[in-house]
Amino acid sequence: MTMDSAPARHTGQGGTGPAGGSAFAPAPPAAARRSATAIHPPRGPRADPARAAVRPGRSRRHGSTTGALPLLAADALAVVLTAAALPEAGVGAAALPLQATAPIALLLTALHAQAGLYRPRLAPSALLELPALAARSAVLWCAAATVVAAADPAGALSWSALLTAVCLQAVLVCAGRGCVNQLRRRSRLRKPASALVVGPGAGAGVVAAALHGRPEYGLRPVGLADTADAADGDPGPLPVLTTHEDVRRAVIQNSVRHAVFTRPPEADERTASLVRLFHDHGCRLWLADPAGTAKITGMRVANPADQLWGYAVQPLLPRPARPLERWAKRGIDTVLALAALTAAAPVLGACALAVRIWDGPGVVFRQERVGLYGRPFTLLKFRTLRADEHESATRWTVAGDHGMSPVGSFLRKSSLDELPQLWNVVRGDMSLVGPRPERPFFVAKFSTVHPGYEARHRMPVGITGLAQINGLRGDTSIEDRARFDNHYIDTWSLWQDLWILARTAASFFRFRLGGS
Repeated sequence: MTMDSAPARHTGQGGTGPAGGSAFAPAPPAAARRSATAIHPPRGPRADPARAAVRPGRSRRHGSTTGALPLLAADALAVVLTAAALPEAGVGAAALPLQATAPIALLLTALHAQAGLYRPRLAPSALLELPALAARSAVLWCAAATVVAAADPAGALSWSALLTAVCLQAVLVCAGRGCVNQLRRRSRLRKPASALVVGPGAGAGVVAAALHGRPEYGLRPVGLADTADAADGDPGPLPVLTTHEDVRRAVIQNSVRHAVFTRPPEADERTASLVRLFHDHGCRLWLADPAGTAKITGMRVANPADQLWGYAVQPLLPRPARPLERWAKRGIDTVLALAALTAAAPVLGACALAVRIWDGPGVVFRQERVGLYGRPFTLLKFRTLRADEHESATRWTVAGDHGMSPVGSFLRKSSLDELPQLWNVVRGDMSLVGPRPERPFFVAKFSTVHPGYEARHRMPVGITGLAQINGLRGDTSIEDRARFDNHYIDTWSLWQDLWILARTAASFFRFRLGGS
């Protein structure tokens, strides 16, 4: 996936349209619809928050976590009711202790999450999910019966009790999810969310018309982001946005929470450039593909039986799209970083003392770097250069640079200057494994000349990464680094992270030319 090459990391000024309405006004002439004047200016002088304040991927009203909570509650309630009903059903089942229902409910939610049953959908149907729900109910209760039989053979579930539990839970889960879906439909009808349709020509127009004519999907189109050089067909009364700045202002002014793509974001560079913008503003991404474009690369595509008035629609989920593994990655990062800080405390003290004695005050060097989705953060390192702040932000340096002292050169070659970044990991600015963060000046520069460079920011930045263990540090090919980083993101797994950490630990004290 190729991101926008523009380095903009601020949102400028913007306002919010009237509640429940669109800030766009219909403009019948085609020329007027295609011009930036179709967007109302901000209502007041209030500055828009900095990009750092935006929480990517989290919609204030339609966030993925909030949207999954009712389904999680319905699934857990079904487990409790099933366990409570078994002794009353007269099938010879012993009553399960109350504390036993909690692990069963957790296992059920894990099975449903693995199957994608908590992914967002525009037209959810509990009946269409029934086969998947029943299959996982069978797996769940077979596992529970095995554990109960091993712990207490006298209290083992009979075959009739097991069959009853599977069927009853499948029915209860289906009924609970049906109620949740019905409540959501009513809520969407009352308070539809603003949406932009992204794509060229008539394809975007027909999708926007479907959304406008079917309010039960809960999306109210407020504009078309045309990614072609010229409009193909009549888009109707909606304004057509032709520049990145027009789209950004539209998202801010209309509180846009959804973006519906009519072709894969990787289909062309102009379309891909909008992905980062939508993520920065917490928009959920969908693909409603009237043309039936084939395989999508760089984006994880869920495959639920979902549709938008006959068009197949799928949520576009940036990798990593597995929340349990993502949370596990964050937990592992925190535990290992705290342990490493404790174990390396003597080394940290020795390095700090050496820098203080040899190079004078200012042991820890702080510098702005670009992190996840382009958000800036302050990176910590031991000082290795005798350069002013502005020069260090715009100057490419490697180990052995004339501005380095012997201590600084030693720290850079041995990578010991990176140790303070363990605190960045604890704070959540970075991960242990991920693409190396770069300075804003070089992010803007490299993004204009190296395709795919900005796509590295789909993943939290890290202390080490796939590029680094392959020797791509310091004054090495930026194009090669970007290729390795994007390959790491596209094939990410916890096991790969552990493998990279092991490779890094094995070579940590080897002297290398170069730095990050």
